[in-house]
Amino acid sequence: MTKKTMKFEESMERLDEILQKLESGDAPLDELLKLYAEGVALIRACNERLENAEQSVKMLQMQPDGSVAKVDFKAVEE
Repeated sequence: MTKKTMKFEESMERLDEILQKLESGDAPLDELLKLYAEGVALIRACNERLENAEQSVKMLQMQPDGSVAKVDFKAVEE
């Protein structure tokens, strides 16, 4: 499974595994470097997915007249 096809939750679990291995320091340097590179790639993929999700999120916002309208997430943020 590539980093692009992994579910977000799977990517986060893999990142946790990588972090544990890196913190333990038990692996040879070459393996640690490979794990670090994999972690960086997973973080980038997760960030991209979060940015895409943020763009598609719609928030319901109460209007002055009491009605509810869908508003882009970014519009509410600003």
